[in-house]
Amino acid sequence: MKQIPVYHIDAFTDVSFGGNPAGVIPQAENLTVEEMQQIANELNLPESAFLLPSSHPNVDFKVRYFTPTEEINFCGHATVGLSWLLGTKYNWLDKVDQIVFETNVGLIPVKWIKENNQLVSVSMTQIKPTVKEIEIDKGSIAQLVGIQASDLDDKYPIKLSNTGNWHLLIPVKSREAIDLAEPQLKKLGSLNREQNISTTHLFTFNTEEFDIYTRDFAPGIGIDEDPVTGAANGALAGYLFLEGILSKNQTHQLKIGQGHAIGRPGTLYITITPKNNEPIIEVAGSAVITIEGKINI
Repeated sequence: MKQIPVYHIDAFTDVSFGGNPAGVIPQAENLTVEEMQQIANELNLPESAFLLPSSHPNVDFKVRYFTPTEEINFCGHATVGLSWLLGTKYNWLDKVDQIVFETNVGLIPVKWIKENNQLVSVSMTQIKPTVKEIEIDKGSIAQLVGIQASDLDDKYPIKLSNTGNWHLLIPVKSREAIDLAEPQLKKLGSLNREQNISTTHLFTFNTEEFDIYTRDFAPGIGIDEDPVTGAANGALAGYLFLEGILSKNQTHQLKIGQGHAIGRPGTLYITITPKNNEPIIEVAGSAVITIEGKINI
């Protein structure tokens, strides 16, 4: 029997039981893919991150991500949770200013953000965003995500965006409409699988506390609702830049709120920096180690 250290970490929050929970397995080098999937299923969290050695030059570790049902290419909140663990419990904060992860979608640098020598947040640079069209009836997608067609915000296009996974971005007129959304999860999951979409991401600018407020559904990969989504909000930031919704001539700082509708409020801080007419997307947040122990396999 193997005993594997395992952590339950709440990301994009500074209090336990907020934000988005991730499983983090920092010593996964002796696990098979089947065992990783079994552990992710047993933890039954939106995603779990498994830390592995990497032979890639200029890389510190390789990371693989699993939902309870399948492996995915990238997960933002699990990367934040993993980085927080390495910076605190594993003392990487005292060794370097930045760590680089090899993932299935490319290299993800993560910076430590400190105040008075204490870690306050971690910031990951996501891969270059891309956006593409999707042929979809607005009335049908509104019905699938559980809002009225009149709740859709026609000032912004419904599109797919990617900084590691494809996300279907749905502009909505108000936070209230997003909070009241009751998606048809089975049908939405089928659509997402057909279109190779990881999550369906509702967003609005009509919110007082934040610059943007969002909500995210991912039944196609075994997650009814993802509380606070680093990958999807990074893809949203890329979409806002590439579609010209935000100016391409200046740096943008966005404060995004998510998770409030399901009692797991979280906050993401996103920086969009133009470079050669392309956006560099950095997604930052804090985390809390909620549970630590060992799993027997």
